[in-house]
Amino acid sequence: MNADIKLIALDLDGTLLNAKKEISTENAAAIQKARAKGIHVVLTTGRPLVAIHSYLEQLEMTGFDDFSITFNGGLIQRNTGDILSKKTFTLSETKDIKAMTQNLGLPCDLLSEGVVYMTASRVPSLYPTLNKILTFKQAEIETLPKQTLINKVVSCTEAKVLDEKILDFPSDFYDKYEIFKSQAKLVEFMPKGINKAYGLEKLADLLHLNPHEVMAMGDEENDLSMIQWAGCGVAMGNAVAQLKEKAAVIADRTNDENAVAAVIEQYVF
Repeated sequence: MNADIKLIALDLDGTLLNAKKEISTENAAAIQKARAKGIHVVLTTGRPLVAIHSYLEQLEMTGFDDFSITFNGGLIQRNTGDILSKKTFTLSETKDIKAMTQNLGLPCDLLSEGVVYMTASRVPSLYPTLNKILTFKQAEIETLPKQTLINKVVSCTEAKVLDEKILDFPSDFYDKYEIFKSQAKLVEFMPKGINKAYGLEKLADLLHLNPHEVMAMGDEENDLSMIQWAGCGVAMGNAVAQLKEKAAVIADRTNDENAVAAVIEQYVF
């Protein structure tokens, strides 16, 4: 076993999950083998905890000493639900993003824990087709209570339309917010400085671990920060080119070919 690796951070879609949104028997077995050796395995995702609970149950990672990084680093939680670190949007920031997306004819949805507030738009949001576990409600920012916590803002529409519209995002928005695609049809907005690397670094500090003791695996733009931060950053065989350019390791398999299990066997054991 590679004694240096003490934490494995795993993205979900396109990484741990196959095209059917399932964790394969091979991936699950490799994760259990790592955990049996005392290695922390942490799911790092843009989803809220409620939306990954079934996966945590399958992996038997629902205890007090199990952790997840949710909302792309905005929340660090014990898998029992206890919050260890939290960073959210202000309502004024969400209004700023809503105005910009509305001007471009893009939908705008606000995530607050397990609830998605769908604001009015000329183009219907496709987000309910991606996350069927969440609770969706029609709402406008002005009608939300001032104390409402907004964990992230998303815009979800056809990939071709989204790619064209992203080119028109004002440059100053990239100075104010973290903006990245996490799936072909989905662009996400996070508070400035909040990304998967932020969450992973915070959790590593809590566990008294250094970057060289961390392996991170991913496939999309929103995984880039943690791939670069971790001592062993791994891009799936199906990863976007940008990720493969920065990764220390490129898996020779895709998420549909149990790449997570293959990487753990090769580089951890």
